[in-house]
Amino acid sequence: MNYKPTVLFCLICVCFGAQSAFAQINDATTPLHLLKPNYPTPYEAPEIAEVKEVLDRVYTFLDDSTPAAIISTKDSSAIKKIKNLDENIAFAPASFRLTSYEWGVTYAGMLLASEATGEDYFEEYTNSRLKLIADLAGEHRGKSYDKSPVHSVLHPGALDDAGAICAAMIKAEKKGLNADARPVIENFIDYISNDQYRFQDGTLARNRPQDNTLWLDDLFMSVPALAQMGDLTGETKYFDDAVKQVNQFSERMFDKENGLYMHGWVEAMEYRPQYHWARANGWAVMAMVELLEVLPKDHPGYNDVLAQLRAHIRGLVKYQDGTGFWHQLIDRNDSYLETSATAIYAYSITRAINRGYIDKMSYAPVAILAWNAVANKVNGQGQVEGTCVGTGMGFDPAFYYYRPINKYAAHGYGPVLLAGAEMIMMLKNDDFEINDSSLQLKVQK
Repeated sequence: MNYKPTVLFCLICVCFGAQSAFAQINDATTPLHLLKPNYPTPYEAPEIAEVKEVLDRVYTFLDDSTPAAIISTKDSSAIKKIKNLDENIAFAPASFRLTSYEWGVTYAGMLLASEATGEDYFEEYTNSRLKLIADLAGEHRGKSYDKSPVHSVLHPGALDDAGAICAAMIKAEKKGLNADARPVIENFIDYISNDQYRFQDGTLARNRPQDNTLWLDDLFMSVPALAQMGDLTGETKYFDDAVKQVNQFSERMFDKENGLYMHGWVEAMEYRPQYHWARANGWAVMAMVELLEVLPKDHPGYNDVLAQLRAHIRGLVKYQDGTGFWHQLIDRNDSYLETSATAIYAYSITRAINRGYIDKMSYAPVAILAWNAVANKVNGQGQVEGTCVGTGMGFDPAFYYYRPINKYAAHGYGPVLLAGAEMIMMLKNDDFEINDSSLQLKVQK
């Protein structure tokens, strides 16, 4: 049979196409369930060395950018001896403030990183800076130095000035901090216990932005310090106050239906808008984890706090994004993905797993995905990207949607250190595997 060249070419194409169709990837030719998804975040359990490398990057950046040093404000010369100092001094130029509540979280993160990795330099970071603060406070105590670099330490004006630094200082004290820190600790606790504004039922409150306002953030700015003081002194009153704060904040601010806290509660409002800001929910869940760490199990409030922690974690995991992050407003998927809150959740959930508060089989994959997401936000210089800057309280969505993010937002660094440290501890004790394409706890048989 004689075909013209054009017809022959068409027949060859048809035959080749038919053969190609049989070679295509389809349900009949390929086990499609084994195809690798295009995950935006690494979908696997990290190696311990990989987690430590992230922590080391953060440490190196922070050690360089926040020196434990003071200078003269007259000529910017370095001051080597802390003795007979007037108020004409300042901390050496730095990217972050050594006495901020964010740095209280960072100090705690460095201590935990040292515990997890066995590396002394993390702990030394905290000890050198807390010793400097305590020594300066000793020099300036009882003097009216408004320009003192430790003015907020000596004269706290808000829970932000006291709680996080106090909790970290107590943790360092229990680990052998070589400094006269006890007067500083007691001053902080006295402010939290006696000077901070409270409702008549004892709930810690503020008179901003409106009179008689509860800030969810204040659970973390008070409860860990009270809990640590209870553990340090053995005085039950501190545990009692810490438990009371968790219970009374939760009664007013926790939505049992979605398992989330509103950011702010104003007494005078007829209708109270619920904006579930991610980082504030992080402060709440972390406060409960920190409290349970030292709260005696026979304390009458222990089971209530544990139940509240579990309810909150159940609520949070429902809203985790497929990238591993949580949104700035947790239940609004068109708000941006935020790093610091995700790091706080990664820490709190992993610590709850490690302490047996929640089921590791159920929650470990969530925590690992969250850590992998956060680790991707630590750049090559050790800076944490994607963190919302300091945020007040709002009652409209635009306020939260458009808060800026910045790599110098101090809120991201401590949570990253805490999350990485706790992740290392989990990886030391448990194995994970990809089982039928999904990340699973590897059960020992």
